[in-house]
Amino acid sequence: MTTGMSFPTGASWFLVLPDTDAVAALAALVRPGAAREIRHASGRPWLLGRWPEGAMTAATRGRIRLCVLGQHAVTEREAARAAGAGSPEAAERLARTWPGSHHLLASFDGETLARGPVTGVRSLFVARARGADNACVVADRADVLADLVGAELDEGRLAVQLLSPGILHPLTAQTVWRGVDVVPGDHRLTLDRDGHARTSRHWSPPPAELSLAEGARMVRDRLADAVAVRVAGGKPVSADLGGVDSTAVVCTAARSGVEIVAYTAAIHDVLGDDVTYARRTAEALDSLEHHVVPATAVPLTFDGVHELDDDLDTPSLYAVNRHRRMYIIERAAERGSSLHLSGMGGDELFSGASAHVHGLVRRHPRTGRHHARGFVSRHRWSRRTAWRQLLDGRSYGAWLDRVARDLTLPQPPMSVPLFEWGTPPRLPPWATGRAVEAVRDLIRTQAREAEPLGSGHGVHRELATMRSLARFARHVGQMSEPLGVTFASPYYDDLIVEAALAVRPEERVTPWRYKPLIEEAMRGVVPDDSRRRTTKAHAAFEEETGLRRHRSSLLALWEDARLHDLGLIDVEALRAWCRRPLAADLESALLHATVGCEVWLRTRENLAGRRGRTRTDTGGIPA
Repeated sequence: MTTGMSFPTGASWFLVLPDTDAVAALAALVRPGAAREIRHASGRPWLLGRWPEGAMTAATRGRIRLCVLGQHAVTEREAARAAGAGSPEAAERLARTWPGSHHLLASFDGETLARGPVTGVRSLFVARARGADNACVVADRADVLADLVGAELDEGRLAVQLLSPGILHPLTAQTVWRGVDVVPGDHRLTLDRDGHARTSRHWSPPPAELSLAEGARMVRDRLADAVAVRVAGGKPVSADLGGVDSTAVVCTAARSGVEIVAYTAAIHDVLGDDVTYARRTAEALDSLEHHVVPATAVPLTFDGVHELDDDLDTPSLYAVNRHRRMYIIERAAERGSSLHLSGMGGDELFSGASAHVHGLVRRHPRTGRHHARGFVSRHRWSRRTAWRQLLDGRSYGAWLDRVARDLTLPQPPMSVPLFEWGTPPRLPPWATGRAVEAVRDLIRTQAREAEPLGSGHGVHRELATMRSLARFARHVGQMSEPLGVTFASPYYDDLIVEAALAVRPEERVTPWRYKPLIEEAMRGVVPDDSRRRTTKAHAAFEEETGLRRHRSSLLALWEDARLHDLGLIDVEALRAWCRRPLAADLESALLHATVGCEVWLRTRENLAGRRGRTRTDTGGIPA
């Protein structure tokens, strides 16, 4: 068990305490590291932590306290109205109308409510505190909570992080610590007077009933609101200007009158046309200052992976591209930007999931077959495999069982159709037998009662992908905070997610148009040439060249590998893999999760040493 308490440097965090004396000792432990404190009506500590000036709006009505924390423009009057709504449920109904991305926190005369965005881009974690009469506490950073309750690293849960291309629902509701769990974004968490926790679902996907034209109007309005609440302070704003989705965000911001500095990173691939379209867009916008960053200036994948020290609360796949992703944000910070706008999340909403066809062939057979043939032709998929997937009626739990069985098979080729519940993840060839069995057991345990996130393959796949990729936006936010920059990804806002999912999938996701919803939504906002763009840049060259150029950095990461100490990887097999020439899509990509885990373990150990704390003795997976 760890000794003492430490806090992330330069980062915001908060802790939610129940209204009971049982957690008084925990509050005393946290208070020296907290810059702010808000109390329950009883006078007991409720919220402790550090958050940016202006990020919280608080209101009091009698014995009710209500706070909105994050990227929003909620006024004290609006917060007070929610606080006086009469019940937590009524307060939530009002909060659902507020644009932006934020946590809702409320103390209702002894009962405590907490919830975040449905995608989990702002997470909540819950754990039972030892020696506090089984009371639970909540935080928005897993590491803060784990340190507070003395949670130990769970090697089996850590092994799950090695999966590629990503972690499956419902394993996404587990952290790498034993006893510290994620509150799913579509659930609220309530603590009673004694600190006993319960979760209940507060959000479900909307009925997909809108036409493309109706949905486009809603997306346009809600994106405008989402951008407006973030730029309302009048501070310097920067943004990525690359693909269709980031272009929509930039144009929306520019047409609102805010002065914005946009950056476009060039890539080495001569077919990459982000710069061409970005320049055309910038020429059409008077208020936009635009900078093109040469491809030779932007770091390659795997740059400096053995020296990373970002204080993240969970392992991140973004470690391999940390310097690539942060290069522009660092330049923006040097220019004085306090807010950086991103198009992250747009692919999941506007490209959508072809897996919608699985349900479409049952509801509307003729349309479903037409779409199926279109996707098969467009992507050159195997017709036989496609129809086998479309006729597969297995439940999500049964599909997970097969995933558990096939964990060590080679990754499916890029030509495999995407009509299933998801892309079956694999463990890398260097995962030990102990790691494989630990992950297999965890998946099979979850499969027994697992339910999909939506009513069909398509909605489930989109929501699962959003949950998975929203973690990356969250990690970039944690990397940006020490620079004094707030990272914003408005496509993960609840109101925008709902607007997109409300459109009939056969109109929103089609093999014959590229992102039709955002194309229609941006009519009159984005210049037509850029609005109708049908291409997307890929950085395969940066990945493959980065591996060759930074191979020594990658190999250095496996010297005294912490994952090896924990019994999760065969380090010699991993070294052999890293010495090979690797294809970016299937072979090099297998390294991303392992690098993220190793970087995170090393960083956490190094930070603990600098702060004078004792390292947790995690041992390893028992034989």
